[in-house]
Amino acid sequence: MKIENFIWLQDIIDKLAFKHHVEAIEVEEVFDNRPRIRFVQKGNRKGEDVYMALGRSAAGRYLAVIFIIKKNNALILSARDMATKERKQYGRK
Repeated sequence: MKIENFIWLQDIIDKLAFKHHVEAIEVEEVFDNRPRIRFVQKGNRKGEDVYMALGRSAAGRYLAVIFIIKKNNALILSARDMATKERKQYGRK
């Protein structure tokens, strides 16, 4: 799965900063560091399935990123610190 660009909605950027204390640059760094990507659920629209990327930011922060692929672009839906179970899954990469 190749991600060429990111699609950011201002409401999502605000939510990530306020609720999860995650910056947009950290999310993009996760994709630069070879994340573990898995299918989460079928999307409401054809071709807009939801995926989760488990990875690390440049500073070493473990993040879980929820996104939709739209023509090789990732529409970011959410991002947060990984849960303990996700950290274990990521460690088995």
